[in-house]
Amino acid sequence: MQAIKSKDIEALISFAKDQKEPDWLIKEQVVALENTKTASLPKFQRFDYRGWQLTPRLINYPNHQLSSPTVKTSTTVTKIVQLADETLKIDLPEKLISQGVILTDIFTAFRQHSALIKSYFMNVIKADENQLTSYHLAHLNAGIFLYVPENVVIDQPVEMEIIQDSKKQVPLVSHLLIVAGPSSKFAVTQHLSTRGDHRCLANTMVEIVAEKNSEVKLTSLDELSQRTTVSFNRRAFVRDNAEVDWTIGLMNAGNTIGQTDTDLVGEGSKTDTKVIAITGKDQRVGINTKITNRGKHSVGNILQRGVLLGQSELIFNGIGDIIHGASGANAEQENRILMMSPGTHGDANPILLIDENDVLAGHAASVGQVDQQQMYYLMSRGIDKKTASHLVIRGFLGAVLTAIPSKNVRKQLIEIIERNLKNG
Repeated sequence: MQAIKSKDIEALISFAKDQKEPDWLIKEQVVALENTKTASLPKFQRFDYRGWQLTPRLINYPNHQLSSPTVKTSTTVTKIVQLADETLKIDLPEKLISQGVILTDIFTAFRQHSALIKSYFMNVIKADENQLTSYHLAHLNAGIFLYVPENVVIDQPVEMEIIQDSKKQVPLVSHLLIVAGPSSKFAVTQHLSTRGDHRCLANTMVEIVAEKNSEVKLTSLDELSQRTTVSFNRRAFVRDNAEVDWTIGLMNAGNTIGQTDTDLVGEGSKTDTKVIAITGKDQRVGINTKITNRGKHSVGNILQRGVLLGQSELIFNGIGDIIHGASGANAEQENRILMMSPGTHGDANPILLIDENDVLAGHAASVGQVDQQQMYYLMSRGIDKKTASHLVIRGFLGAVLTAIPSKNVRKQLIEIIERNLKNG
């Protein structure tokens, strides 16, 4: 990493002031920019990505007029759509507005809800954790803030559409911050896609704070383009008797590294993390999925399924960490990879770190090729080889697909899977 120049700091401060960011945030961004000089990259077991360009030094901030998006009241739909740094629409039912729900872009939140957002922003994922988190804070140019107050229940999923604009070579550095007040309950669907074909970078982050007795279910459908190099970081902080469930469809076409972490700090806290990944051509993907049991009687489950096509590489690291004092905790994980071509490379690495006696913990892992008996059975019934392989893959991924509670999300993910199989 090259030294940070004073003109880069000046550009950062100029952009931040144009956005009318609070002083506390500007100070933290300057520190983060300086940290990119010395911070190290995060580690991914058995996966080397250090030749990737993930922290370009050139600062190229968007040049647009300061504005706050208009909130359109609706009867049922709760939705926000962003194209790069621009918020195209926000739909929010009048009932939720009256209950104190906030759904807006991250920069409007900094201006209008500074005291509230300061309590949560970059507190789940610290900016100084590594070079990518420092880079993220320093170069932040897009994002969403969702706040659901105490006892509020949202019946329909909150929809978030995030579109990377690769018609220009500006990295997408996007931050989603979700705060669930005590006893609130809701689901979020996030869809990441790309417009344009320039080679570009996407650095995305999700922070979830689940206060006591709350419930958050987040589904993310990631399908960024082949010319986009992706790094993502998703983490939840879960308090007493709260639950955060993740369902992630990793359908990016380009090289990707990322991690999904859940910190079960509260007694009786829970998480279910399900990941599907399909890789193709010469793509390389490294994924860390981690659950840390800190609270007593906390429960964490990881289920990962990956399919490799072409000459691609996929590494699943499933990490279960039970901290001393987390008595009665339960940590289970299953990591399975299916290699559809002889030139692929896959690893499923279960890692258990246990520092407490009174716990339940287990893991399962497998890496293998398609079952030839299944293929023979299907083809003997008149099904062609390509269709047969797709059916085998659908069956392999079924354990995750059937667990998705929303029928519409499940249908959308299946459609994305079919597109990836066709293009792989």
